[in-house]
Amino acid sequence: MGLRLVEITDENREAVCALKVHPSQERFVGSVASSLNEAVQIPEAEPWHRAVYDGDEPVGFVMLSWNVPPGRPGILGPYYLWRLLIDGRHQGRGYGTAVLDLVVELVRADGATELLTSHHPAEDGPGPFYRKYGFVPTGEIDNGEPVLRLDLDSVV
Repeated sequence: MGLRLVEITDENREAVCALKVHPSQERFVGSVASSLNEAVQIPEAEPWHRAVYDGDEPVGFVMLSWNVPPGRPGILGPYYLWRLLIDGRHQGRGYGTAVLDLVVELVRADGATELLTSHHPAEDGPGPFYRKYGFVPTGEIDNGEPVLRLDLDSVV
């Protein structure tokens, strides 16, 4: 697996925006296009996003709030995993975990000690995936979603 995170440009935007989760997962994860739109509409969240490529093929998308200064109302952070999408055709191959490994390495190198995320609370949602990776519930709820925390000192 030659996984890498790639900037989204005019050249690859259409291919990246075409990535879609399985139809049964659409209620849990916003599309790439809606995510990019959210990034533009909420600049105070310090959005950072990348396409996930395996070799020359886009297989996913990731977006974080990157090093948000403290005290911004309604913004979780400083490092918050806002969106993780693996295309339905590429799921079940370890990409989600590999992307988290890359993200952890990047935010840790930037000085982060924790990574937050939240998820749709349905039984068939992404919660078990995040907990298996090492995220733990904080007890907080953000927009109806439980907030999870990953202690970056505990991740190998």
